[in-house]
Amino acid sequence: MQTSVYLAQLMGPIIAIMGVYILVFPARIQMVGREFLSSAALMFLAGVLALLVGLAIVLSHNVWVMGWPVVITVFGWVAIPAGLLRLFMGPDGRAKTIELLEYKAVLRLAGAVLTIVGAWLVWGGYFAGT
Repeated sequence: MQTSVYLAQLMGPIIAIMGVYILVFPARIQMVGREFLSSAALMFLAGVLALLVGLAIVLSHNVWVMGWPVVITVFGWVAIPAGLLRLFMGPDGRAKTIELLEYKAVLRLAGAVLTIVGAWLVWGGYFAGT
């Protein structure tokens, strides 16, 4: 449980802040996303980092319980294929992802989900888990 609390305290605020940022500044996210996806070097780096983070979480926190700690485990398992996708995505895949960024509804949904998940982890890490 101590690892769950630590990871929730670390990840929760970052995820929640990113969710709020996406909701408040969708045009900036679109701009950053277009620039990011157009750079093969950044995609490679992001893929390696996502793999690193995902594997670190899965190896240290592969907890499948009902409740907020499972969110950390799911995040780790999602980060692994996301990292692989970034590493191996070609120009066509990046172009399709850039098109997806143009839909503000997608950004609003992503921002709302991240804000809720981040808030849930903050609650679990700072209030429920102690």
